[in-house]
Amino acid sequence: MRRRAFTASLGAAAVAVAAGALPAPAFAKPGRQSKDAYTWKNVVVNCGGFVPGIIFNETEPNLIYARTDVAGAFRWQEDTRTWKQLMDWVSRDKWGYQGVVSMASDPVETDRVYAAVGAYTTDWDPNNGAVLYSDDRGETWGVAELPFKQGGNMPGRGMGERLAVNPADNAELYLGTPSGNGLWRSRDYGRTWAAVENFPNPGNFVVDPTNDYLADNQGVIWIDFDQIGGNIYVGVADPDDPLYVSEDGGATWQPVPGAAEALGVVDGNRTIPKQSAVDNANGYLYIVTGWDPGPYNGAPASGNGGQIWRLATQTGEWTDVTPAYNPRGPIPGFGGVTVDRQNPGTLMAATCNNWAPDEILYRSTDSGETWQISWDYAEGEERTDRFVMDNTGSPWLDWRGEDQGPAYAVKHGWMIDGLAIDPHNSDRIMWGTGATIWGTESLTRWDTQGELIGQNEAGERIALPVEKFTVGVRAEGIEMTWVRDLAALGGTLVSAMGDVNGFVHTDLDRAEQMIHSGWGGTSLDYAASDPDVIVGSGDVNDVDSHVIVSTDRGKTWQEATRLEGAQGNSGGVVAITADAAALLWSPSSTDITPVHSTDLGQTWNPVQGLPAGARIRSDRVNPSVLYAFSGGRFFRSTDAGATFTDTGATGLPAEGVDDFRVAPGHQGHVWLAGRSDKAEVATGLWRSKDGGTTWQRIRAIDLAIGVGFGKAAERSGYPAIYTSATVAGQDGIFRSTDGGDRWFRINDDAHQWAFAGSAITGDPHIFGRVYLSARGVIYGDIAD
Repeated sequence: MRRRAFTASLGAAAVAVAAGALPAPAFAKPGRQSKDAYTWKNVVVNCGGFVPGIIFNETEPNLIYARTDVAGAFRWQEDTRTWKQLMDWVSRDKWGYQGVVSMASDPVETDRVYAAVGAYTTDWDPNNGAVLYSDDRGETWGVAELPFKQGGNMPGRGMGERLAVNPADNAELYLGTPSGNGLWRSRDYGRTWAAVENFPNPGNFVVDPTNDYLADNQGVIWIDFDQIGGNIYVGVADPDDPLYVSEDGGATWQPVPGAAEALGVVDGNRTIPKQSAVDNANGYLYIVTGWDPGPYNGAPASGNGGQIWRLATQTGEWTDVTPAYNPRGPIPGFGGVTVDRQNPGTLMAATCNNWAPDEILYRSTDSGETWQISWDYAEGEERTDRFVMDNTGSPWLDWRGEDQGPAYAVKHGWMIDGLAIDPHNSDRIMWGTGATIWGTESLTRWDTQGELIGQNEAGERIALPVEKFTVGVRAEGIEMTWVRDLAALGGTLVSAMGDVNGFVHTDLDRAEQMIHSGWGGTSLDYAASDPDVIVGSGDVNDVDSHVIVSTDRGKTWQEATRLEGAQGNSGGVVAITADAAALLWSPSSTDITPVHSTDLGQTWNPVQGLPAGARIRSDRVNPSVLYAFSGGRFFRSTDAGATFTDTGATGLPAEGVDDFRVAPGHQGHVWLAGRSDKAEVATGLWRSKDGGTTWQRIRAIDLAIGVGFGKAAERSGYPAIYTSATVAGQDGIFRSTDGGDRWFRINDDAHQWAFAGSAITGDPHIFGRVYLSARGVIYGDIAD
């Protein structure tokens, strides 16, 4: 992968300007496409989110897909060992399509691939789901809209693949659905769909009927094909009737005898068939059960969380093949299960949420009769592993600073639902976690290692020597971090992220360490006159501070004093004055008013005149001035944030304001972005040139999600303004180089990234460069 450092990019940008990159022509209309062609890339983190499914094509080697819950679908590129994004074309109005419920790769015509999409079965996603179909491996897609919603980011998204191609007739596909919609079928390569009217059971399993997010019926979970007998098996979220079979090509369906007794209850807990895997050589169907669809929960407090059962498809015999051993106690519940098609009888399974000390991989070479474990430890001894976890490409995966007990800091992962042995190569396996994809091409070395723990002559448990193999990161090219704020300092990009904290990048093509382990970033700011001073706020546990400070441009960070009474998820917004003399923090808690510090957060004092939860920003010129917004009212401080007064401004939206920003180099120039789904609420982009007393709405902009600033097009010009917005009816990323009078769209229909740009900023040193939140951090440069 070619690295693109800030210094190299600056040179390229300078050449482009010198060669005649000019401001927009005078006749340009609002919303017109920019004449500057842009190239787009990701700032490299390497994943940073949940990968619930990895799909190997069964007949073509090296054709592999990965699905994610919020960032679309990806295809493996064997020559570079990276993943290619296939769904950056998804538009803002269809943003839920980047939640991929399931994928299917056609084993007959291998150019065909399908994706079932839709983010939520609740009203959070305004659209119904769809099945996307492609005849060119995901380079282009058609859309078959469905009359119901799907849950690509809902509970159960890591369970077995709900979408499947019939290998006996690849024009026929099946789709399992949630919400009581049953089993659906297409007979024309996914173009049209209809319910399988005679399928008898739409499921009934609900996690928690009192919680909207957990109250949906999990429905029809997975479809699998027995190629020996030609049977079709379907797993259903109904503990009393969990498995159905069709022996006549889908014409009729019957419950599988013995399935309820085998799959429906574990230690008194009602369970459902979460995943399946077929060993066609031996005639076995393996099914993983769980009391909860996951991906978050493991075992209930009462005991084990799941089992693994083996069904002999020709005789109907059920056998419990659940591994009997876990170093930490009861089996917590399983996620992924996979069979080795090159070596019949070999299969693997993973725990789903063995949170501490680590997840466990299990391997059997005798059809589940016996199992070996991926790690173990004798009491008082160091942990013994079968493999070394190499996180070289993603250094943040060491979770620096966390106490893992007998585990290594570099963990197997968690939420392991996507687990797949390459059907063409027994040595290759990949598994997805809540943070990355791990994999190896040396898997069969496991089988020569023997057991990990034995006994010495005194009968004591001892660790046995093991020649380890290496497991490494296999997520390069997948980017899906939850970006909540960005600060571009010129040569340094700082990000605040949920889940994985945030990063300081000085090379955009190199993954870095996390800013501060245990801190989930929500906001960033820096001192305009001294950008080496950076402050951040974030959600934390019950011990750490919400506010962190760096005085060396992000090389090191110190915690401010934790504010008494602040809850863990109170990250809110932080601001620092232009001269770094005063620091303000506005927690997101509605019962804690903003606080003020003159010693970089070592001591705090209440701010006077601001309501709880107000958004705060500093003037980028005058160190005495800060601004705040709350509920349609705009406030200003002239004493470095100690007190605020209402400016009396009118006409600003009372809700739907995610952000406002202050222009660099221009005292009192404030820009406010507004969006709302309510017709009665004003939306758009407003600007003030007098510190928030009077405001002008930018008429060309219908709706604005975020706004930020970068280097001006000309030496004496206004900073370039970037916004994720709707301009003259067109959604996109827009730039203005004349103070907001004219706007030009700089992205295109192939680069829309669904809901993008809630955090957006230009670069202070490179004209034309913009950074924005999307699936991770996207950045664009003017092509040269």
